[in-house]
Amino acid sequence: MRENTTRPPVLPVAPTGGRLRPLGLDEVRITGGFWARRRHTNATATLGHCRDWMERVGWTGNFRAAAEGRIHRDRRGREFADSEIYKLLEAMAWEAGSGGAATTLDAESAMLTEAVASAQEPDGYLNTAFGRPGQQPRYSDLEWGHELYCHGHLIQAGVAQARARGEGELTKIARRAADHICATFGRGGIEGVCGHPGIETALVELARLTGEQRYLDQAALFVDRRGHQALADIEFGRAYYQDDVPVRDATVLRGHAVRALYLAAGAVDVAVETGDDALLAAVVRQWEAAVARRTYLTGGMGSHHRDESFGDDFVLPPDRAYSETCAAVASVMLSWRLLLATGEPRFADLAERTLFNVVATSPSADGRAFFYANTLHRRTRGAVPAADADSPRAESSLRAPWFAVSCCPTNVARTLAQLPAYLATVDDHGVQLHQYADAEIATSLAGGQGVALRVRTDYPSGGTVAVRVVRSPDRPWTLSLRVPEWAAGATASLVGPDGTRSAVPPGTAEVTRVFRPGDEVRLELPVTPRWVVADPRVDAVRGTVAVQRGPLVYCAESVDLPDGREVDAVRVDPSAEPEDGPGDAGGTVVVAGEIGATPERSDDAAWPYEPLDRPTARAADRTGIVLVPYHSWANRGPSTMRVWLPTAEPRTTEP
Repeated sequence: MRENTTRPPVLPVAPTGGRLRPLGLDEVRITGGFWARRRHTNATATLGHCRDWMERVGWTGNFRAAAEGRIHRDRRGREFADSEIYKLLEAMAWEAGSGGAATTLDAESAMLTEAVASAQEPDGYLNTAFGRPGQQPRYSDLEWGHELYCHGHLIQAGVAQARARGEGELTKIARRAADHICATFGRGGIEGVCGHPGIETALVELARLTGEQRYLDQAALFVDRRGHQALADIEFGRAYYQDDVPVRDATVLRGHAVRALYLAAGAVDVAVETGDDALLAAVVRQWEAAVARRTYLTGGMGSHHRDESFGDDFVLPPDRAYSETCAAVASVMLSWRLLLATGEPRFADLAERTLFNVVATSPSADGRAFFYANTLHRRTRGAVPAADADSPRAESSLRAPWFAVSCCPTNVARTLAQLPAYLATVDDHGVQLHQYADAEIATSLAGGQGVALRVRTDYPSGGTVAVRVVRSPDRPWTLSLRVPEWAAGATASLVGPDGTRSAVPPGTAEVTRVFRPGDEVRLELPVTPRWVVADPRVDAVRGTVAVQRGPLVYCAESVDLPDGREVDAVRVDPSAEPEDGPGDAGGTVVVAGEIGATPERSDDAAWPYEPLDRPTARAADRTGIVLVPYHSWANRGPSTMRVWLPTAEPRTTEP
């Protein structure tokens, strides 16, 4: 663990300004609990799974085919397949940098890097889908070609290698690619942008790594060009790739959700490095509007399947939620950057919700199958996908081992690999904890004085977060802990080292003092289950309720219902408080309600609407209905599922 050292921390995001300084993978170690289990699965199963599948479907071989001059006939995969190899390389670097099996990962990374290097052109250009005999010319399809997008993931992988393992061949490849981009798209060059943002964050991070101003200037140029109709109009409109309105003038995130969130993250990076407060304020404004009107209870974003896009305000149908896993990853990226820039805990609140309820939902328990989209209501039992074939882009039937468009598995892999870096920050006053997990933290405060903390918690199952001071300077400093927004209306308590207890509202709880080794601060959060109701303008879920316990959203799944009943037969009684399930039930919640017979009509061809006063079948008596954490659904075979549950008719009392 890093303490007092001149070696730069291993940081996925390394701003030179902003309110908070992030801690690196060598400063924070997750040691147990919810996220430790998932990170272990990611390291031991998912990384190898992704590597093997990309070799099997030929995406890794594209680089060798390009080097050998046969790419025009032998290329496999979509035009953006190169980016998946780069995301895997990035994930490997972060995993090695956080103490994973570094020797093995370094060897595997070196083999992949050798293949990638063989395909790079002398001027730094690197793409297997364009530019060679029998292919379209370079940058001839900026709308759909993804060339700059792929370069962006290459650069991110190179930065990851440099920070985690020291600058090597992959970093050199990335720098040559970035130099090519600056020469080609700089002032006086091609005055265009990529249809899929992503290059912006990469160039800023490379500028932070190298100190080269030209990379930052190019990123700023790409941000400022966006929204001036640099790209051709398309069926979905220019809003699809955020080329309809300049970034500074936009009022809400719109269009393709992943693209919008990647662009916003890049704009924040540019704003922080250039001191552009107006640009930062524009992104905050867009984030606020999207969170208030275009975000699902799970934190998922994107309600359109056809174009993977945000819908209009309050158009959030649960059964048609697209809520792409990659959009969740991008949302966490954006929220983290906004938190670092502003210090405001609301950004960590959304990151927490999204991590627990979308990012954690995508991979299966064994880390070898994934959701691409994350519906909130599954009406029919999905079909088990083939284990030895890639699947079409899924709309949340069951998790599949691989997709024809497999952007999500590698995105989850790199996010989990770098997750410890999202837990804590420092500033001139002390240490801030934003996400909760068993962890060990060792860093330096302002002035270079070392501090070490040990965090113990069973969060999110339990609500107690205990922070023990292991080492501390002999001067006052402030320990800050985020109190999540979901704790509003309940009592969160802060227990100081002297035993004093105080109620704390959502926001930030702080203890300032001269800490001594052995001092402990405890945050006690009310993780009892509670009902949630949507804004009435979310018309698709009017008349329904959901259950949340701590940061976790819950759902009804058909495997927990009797006699083959389906979730659409469930009606719940919100007048009775939800309760925790039995101690051995694995984090379940039990709610009161009715499980009627699955609705059937005598004539399937009949008109489906009836007068309200027409007799209907009586529902069953009130019973206990088991709900499970949403992130765990579909791990027990094909099932139906719903998050938003219709309410039962009020129970009447006989006179």
